[in-house]
Amino acid sequence: MGRGGQALARVAVIVRAGAAPLLWFGLLAAGLGAALPVSLTGRRIGLLAGAALFLVAAVAVPVTRRRRYTHFAGAASRAAKADFLQDRSVTVRAWRRAWRWWLLLGFAAAAGSAFALPGAGGLLMAGAGAGLWLKSAWLGRVERAADALLWVRTDWVPRGAPVGKRVRGFRTTGLGAGDAAPGGARRR
Repeated sequence: MGRGGQALARVAVIVRAGAAPLLWFGLLAAGLGAALPVSLTGRRIGLLAGAALFLVAAVAVPVTRRRRYTHFAGAASRAAKADFLQDRSVTVRAWRRAWRWWLLLGFAAAAGSAFALPGAGGLLMAGAGAGLWLKSAWLGRVERAADALLWVRTDWVPRGAPVGKRVRGFRTTGLGAGDAAPGGARRR
């Protein structure tokens, strides 16, 4: 980074990076749990509890820390010309590399919980993934309303938390910057 520039990663891409692995690992764990012939509570109770947990997680995850996101979005400063905008694929790969063991541990726990409540742990995990996807869609609406993309310094988010304790604020660019559309999806 020459002349004082910093590496910036898209906030919506960081949020969206965990959605797909959580959703697919959760659905796989739920499918494995539903296929078990024997459990403590029975398949029907486990899947109904899992559906309720899916809905709770899909509603709770998007609203978590929403006030902090809106505060940082409202107080965001303009990115400098010397700042380096990180590609979407690099941001996603960094997030997934940082969280890969937690994802595998969560999958193992969700699959293991199937002996008590078949499918419930997997559907909870899938609900968290759906909630992250909804949060990234909400961030896309915030970006479109402000007519600016939200970025955060990469050295402030080493573990992929765009509004963690180390984060002091966001930066903005125009909607045409970077290779990801508002909300973190690939540009078409």
